[in-house]
Formats: sequence, structure tokens, C-alpha cells
Amino acid sequence: MPRRKFAWEKLSDDELLEQRLSSLRVTVEGTWLEDCVGTLHEELEERGIRLRPHTWISSEWFSPGDVPGIAIPFYLAHPRLMKLEKRMMFDVEGGTWRECMAILRHEAGHAIQHGYQLQRRRRWQQLFGPSSKHYPRYYRPNPASRRYVQHLRLWYAQSHPDEDFAETFAVWLRPRSNWRTRYAGWPALKKLEYVDELMGEIAGKRPLITTRERVDPLSKLSQTLDDHYKKKQAFYAFTPPKTYDRDLSRLFSADPRHYRSKPASSLIRRHRAQIRQLVARWTGENQLTLDAVLDDMISRCRELDLRAVGPEQKLVLDFTVLVTAKTMHALFGPSRRKWIAL
Repeated sequence: MPRRKFAWEKLSDDELLEQRLSSLRVTVEGTWLEDCVGTLHEELEERGIRLRPHTWISSEWFSPGDVPGIAIPFYLAHPRLMKLEKRMMFDVEGGTWRECMAILRHEAGHAIQHGYQLQRRRRWQQLFGPSSKHYPRYYRPNPASRRYVQHLRLWYAQSHPDEDFAETFAVWLRPRSNWRTRYAGWPALKKLEYVDELMGEIAGKRPLITTRERVDPLSKLSQTLDDHYKKKQAFYAFTPPKTYDRDLSRLFSADPRHYRSKPASSLIRRHRAQIRQLVARWTGENQLTLDAVLDDMISRCRELDLRAVGPEQKLVLDFTVLVTAKTMHALFGPSRRKWIAL
């Protein structure tokens, strides 16, 4: 099927940012997302689950409470919008088949919970906790915990009972996940076994809630893309603490004898994208946040007049390790972090 043409495809980034979300008019139908949703429905059918979550385009990923459906972010519906998302956020969440399916399975967990009102069951509450629990603004996960499955980044199952269930469901649903072997000996296995039992119980049954409501559909969003990204960027923006000087001075040199050596700030700037992507991959931190950290470190290196002395490859590796350590401390140390509910 030929891709639908839009007038805004040829606009520059600045011109595209002036467009309202509602004017984009992109849909799930006729795009690669339709194939992803179709695959999700096939996986549910194979498990005997009657509910088929309906999907629509909105500003972000989410599944509204008491609506057995899934909202998909607009940028995934067109390559031009994915390119803009990459420029504005350094990453395209769900931009590959694998990532998209992982998030769809997670959101399907929410939709199944909503459709069958699973959170009302006593055993569900005993294993996952009360769904009515307030969603935290911050959460501090324990990477070593075996009480939760590991599916999406940042140990997301630990953020809230609803997310714990959605993550557990996603692991259970994924074809060839071998969850019995993968989680053998983990307390999380009890949750997976319960989901397996629960899905067998509701197999073939009509969901209690069947509304096809679409919350915040793209056609109703009047904000411009510029406003959308300013708000999204502000969420991840923060003022990095000036605590890097000692670490940077250990890695680079302030000795006047090395004044002919390359500035450390130039080295970091040249390898910035590679470092940011590597640290994001291993820590789960958002690339926009990491870019702010790198900005601050580059400024500190410049102010301290630090020089890159030694093999460049080793310096880049050591610096990447330093940023990773600082990121892990920020995520799991005494500080608190923001998060986005999926």
C-alpha cells in the first residue's frame, strides 16, 4: 500500500514545529504500526484472549484507565516525524519493530487489566499491590531485585502495581520468552504463574468493559509541535550539580606542561553522541538528560582548562565509565529522579 502524502512532509524542521498536532492527520492504518498492532492481536488470539485493544494516535504512549485501548505517539506514524523526534529528543521511543512490540505488549497488559477489571481480584492485589495506590512522581528501583520481571527500561515494574502487572503480562505474552526458565527461582515467577493461570481463566470470555473511547486523539490536540517538544524537553531538563571537578581532574590534566595537548572539552564534544548512546543503552537513562550532563562536563573541562593526555581511545572509554557511574548514582543513590508513566 503506497504511503499517504502530506503537505508538511517537505517543510523544514522549524516550519514543521509551527504545525499543530491536529493538523498532522496521521493514522495507525496504512503504516507499519498497523502491522505491529496486527501482530499483537495475533499473539492475544493464540492465547485465547478475546479482547483486542483498539488503537489511536495521540501525543504519547498510554492506556487510559477503564479504557481497553492503546494510544500511540504521532511520531511513529511517519518517517518525517520520527526524524524530527530524533532531533528533538535524541531518541525515538518505540521506533523499531522490537521496541514497538515490547511497548505494545506492555500497554496491552494495561488494556487487559482495564477490560476485565483484574485489579479487583484479591489475589491480584496480594501479588501486585493495590491499583489505587498513588502514582509516584519519583521512584527508586532496585536493579538487583528478583521480585519483579525486567522488560522495559529503568526496572519499570517497580514503579507502581499497575506497571508491575503490565510488565509481567508483557513477559508472559512475548513469544518464546521462556519465562519459566528465565525466572526460575525468582519470587517474580509467582506473578508470572498467576498471570498464566488468570489468562487461562478469562480465555474466550467477553471483557466487562468494551468501550472504544479514544482519549486525547490527535485530532483534538491543538498545541503546536514546538509547544509539545518544549514541554517534553522541560520534563527531562535539570541543572546538573557541580560535583564533577575532582573526577574530571583525575581523568584529564590541568598541568601547564600539557598545554599543547588537545583540550578535554574538544575530545568529549567529538565523541558526545557515541558516549550518550552507550550510557543510555546500559543505564536506561534518557538521552536528553545525559546530554545536559555532558554539556555541564564540557563546560567544566573548559573552565578548568583540562587537557586530554594519553591514548584517545582509552580516555573516551574511561570517560564513558565515569558518566555511567555518575548516572547510576543519580538513578539509584540518595537523589530522586523523574519518570514518565507509560
